[in-house]
Amino acid sequence: MDKKKQIREIIKRLLKEYPAPKCALNFRTPFELLVATVLSAQTTDAQVNKVTEPLFKKYRSIKAYADAPLEELQRDVSSVNFFRNKAGNIKRSAGMVIERFSSKVPGTMEELVTLPGVARKTANIILSDAYGVIEGIAVDTHVLRLSGRLAISSETDPVKVERDLMKITPKKHWATLSHLLILHGRTICKARNPMHAACSLRDICPSSDQ
Repeated sequence: MDKKKQIREIIKRLLKEYPAPKCALNFRTPFELLVATVLSAQTTDAQVNKVTEPLFKKYRSIKAYADAPLEELQRDVSSVNFFRNKAGNIKRSAGMVIERFSSKVPGTMEELVTLPGVARKTANIILSDAYGVIEGIAVDTHVLRLSGRLAISSETDPVKVERDLMKITPKKHWATLSHLLILHGRTICKARNPMHAACSLRDICPSSDQ
């Protein structure tokens, strides 16, 4: 099976298991999604949602993040990994959004990646889930892991994996593919002890017998 046929089969099967794939992070505004996505690096989405529930009640505007004392913001997000660096990125991003983008989170890849802590993965998530704009495929640790196990990309760099996936996946499925692989990575194809017997992709996965 060539990779284009394989990716179509992967999407078809996973959609049966996860019929309504969507972003697992809770948010109401594009900036809240930016905050949540920045916080999610090397932290589970479940933990991020616990942190952002009181955070989003406390900080009601982009200006509130920009004006917050850094040490206070760090305390507010201290239960996530690398919280000091993430808090600094959020505060600086808020200031840049206000000063450079008239208090509106930008809606292009080129502009988003100029914000501190925002790389292509975060930008793709903001574009697709906040604005409905599809420019690429968000590659997080789950997507990276499953792409290797399924042999749909031999790369280990997220940007290169994204490039490979974009070549073989119809554009209309770019956002869906990311959500599906993330869901499957959390529930079945875990980093440790993947559940091969319960996997609907077992017969088309080169790693299933390893």
